[in-house]
Amino acid sequence: MSTFAAFGIGLATRTRDTGKVLDTWYPVAATGGTAGGAVALADATGYEGGTVTLALDADVLEGMELSADDPVARAAAAVTADTASAAPTRTDRVAVATFIEDLSSAPVDAHDVYLRLHLLSRREVRPHGTNLEGAFGRLNNVVWTDLGPCDPETFDDLRLALVAAGHPVRVSSVDKFPRMTDYVIPSGVRVADADRVRLGAHLAPGTTVMHEGFVNFNAGTLGASMVEGRISAGVVVGDGSDVGGGASIMGTLSGGGTEVIAVGEGCLIGANAGVGISLGDGCVVEAGLYLTAGTKVTLPDGRVVKAAELTGEDHLLFRRESTTGTVVARPREGRSGDWGGLNAALHAND
Repeated sequence: MSTFAAFGIGLATRTRDTGKVLDTWYPVAATGGTAGGAVALADATGYEGGTVTLALDADVLEGMELSADDPVARAAAAVTADTASAAPTRTDRVAVATFIEDLSSAPVDAHDVYLRLHLLSRREVRPHGTNLEGAFGRLNNVVWTDLGPCDPETFDDLRLALVAAGHPVRVSSVDKFPRMTDYVIPSGVRVADADRVRLGAHLAPGTTVMHEGFVNFNAGTLGASMVEGRISAGVVVGDGSDVGGGASIMGTLSGGGTEVIAVGEGCLIGANAGVGISLGDGCVVEAGLYLTAGTKVTLPDGRVVKAAELTGEDHLLFRRESTTGTVVARPREGRSGDWGGLNAALHAND
C-alpha cells in the first residue's frame, strides 16, 4: 500500500466551460495515512502514490467497505450526493479525494493548496508545518459571492443573467483566498468579523478575534489570545498574548522577506503599535511604538543597539521616552511591570 502524509475528501467547484478550479472544500482533512478510513479511501480510489486528486463516485463508495457511521464514509457519501444539485453560477461541483505524499514538498495544484489550508485551519498542522511555496500561483482569482465562487473573466455576463432570472448576487470579495469560516469553524474560538480571517489561519482554542483583528493564512495563535490587530502571513502568537487594537505584526509576504516573526507567551503589543522582530515571553511594546529590526534601542547600561539584536529576548518592555523620543528597552520585573494578562472571561469560548 502507498503511504501519504495527508488526505482529504472534498467538493471542488470548477467552471463549466473550461474546468478551471475555483475552490475545493474538504469536510474531511487529516494528516497521516494509517487510519482505517484513510486506507479504505486510498484502496478504493486506486491511489498509487504521489500527490494527486482523484474522482469520487458511487463505484468508489461501494469499494470502500466502511460502516455508514465512519466519518470518511459519511463525508464521501455527502460530497458525492451534492454533485447532483444544480448550481446557478455556471459551475460544476465535483466530488474528489486528495492525497499529499509529502507536506514538506511544494503544492502541485489548487486542490493541494486548498487541502493544506484546511489542515492549518483545522489545526492538523501548525503555521510553517507545511510547505506553501508557490501557493499563490496555484490558485485562481475568484469572485466570492453568496451564490458560490465565480470566475472573474465571465462574471459581468453571469451577473446580468442571474439578475434577469431573479437571482440577485452579492459579492463579498475578489481574491485567491476565501474566508476561513466558509470552510472551517474551529472549536473554542470567537471571530467577530469573518471577512478578516482567511482560510489557512490557525486559531488555537481560547482565541478571540475582534472586529478589527485580522489573521492571514499560515499564521495565527498557539494558545488563548486576544487579536484586535493584524497577524500577517507567517506570524505566530503564543499563549496568553494580546495584539492590541490597530497593532500590526510584520509578515513575510511583502518584499521577499523570509524572517519568521513570532510573539512569545504572555506578551502585550499595545494599541497602534507594531513589531518587526520576534518577542520572547512576557514582553510589552508600548502603545503607538513601531519596533522595526533597524530601530535603535537604548539599553539600561547606555548601550545603543538595533532592535534585531534583541529578537526573542524574554521579559522586556519597549517604550519611547516622551521627552527625548529615544526608544528604550527595560527589563520587566515584579508586579509593577505586569500588564495584567488576558481577561479569562473573554476567552472561555466553548
